[in-house]
Amino acid sequence: MKRVFVIITVVLTMTTFSFGQQKAANRVLEEGKLLYRLEKASWHSTDFFLENFPHKTEFVGGYVSYPSGQNQVITAFFERGNPSRILARFEFDGQPQGNPTRIDTLNKVASSREMDLITLKLDAVQKVTENENDFFTFYENTSFNFIPLIENGTRRVFILTAPKVHNVILIGNDYLLTYNNRNRFVKKEKLHNSILQFQGKSDDPEKPITSTFHSHVLSDLITSTDICTLLLYKEFVEWKQHYVISKKYVSIFNLETEYLHVMKRKVWDQINELQNNRK
Repeated sequence: MKRVFVIITVVLTMTTFSFGQQKAANRVLEEGKLLYRLEKASWHSTDFFLENFPHKTEFVGGYVSYPSGQNQVITAFFERGNPSRILARFEFDGQPQGNPTRIDTLNKVASSREMDLITLKLDAVQKVTENENDFFTFYENTSFNFIPLIENGTRRVFILTAPKVHNVILIGNDYLLTYNNRNRFVKKEKLHNSILQFQGKSDDPEKPITSTFHSHVLSDLITSTDICTLLLYKEFVEWKQHYVISKKYVSIFNLETEYLHVMKRKVWDQINELQNNRK
């Protein structure tokens, strides 16, 4: 009877996850998928640009990716020293894969939206370079990826740490810079307290990695940067689930289905206790 009572208590507790928190989780998932699409477009565009426009590479000052139309993503490469001049634009339909669906090298004037994004990115790069008060942390064999985003009246730049070595996935050492509607810097914040390294595939084929996890101190839920990173590297890892454990909640993200489930931490602990009692 005691075990039945505990199970009923767990089920009832699971239903008390607040509507507000569920909305917050949905926003995190949606934003994470958007960041993933933008960064994925940047990856494919960079490869395509280097392969097809080698004569322009010495003039590149950087690039920005942004959503367009119903379900498109555009990556625009701007000129070094003259960011209002666009060297090439690549457009992807749906989820960016392989070569772009459209290429534009004729319209060389940056749009107002592109200029806003370029301004945000260049400022973020400068702030990382100057690194006032040693706010940003640099690690060996890593690089920073900058994702400027203008959405729902907010202007932000997400900064992710990417590995330069094979079979390694990095989570953490990511940052968020916020700007006002005039592209003036407002604040900067760390999204994680540290950096964590995960192995993509096990060294022992008979003991594959089935899931991974990390703990959160600065936020209750998984972050959009976590989701972006997990999706970017899901083709290179053998594990399918990642858990983010905080004091209040446990976020469970499925890399295959791209589904995010959140439960209260006390429910998670009760379930684990039940499972341990059954062993």
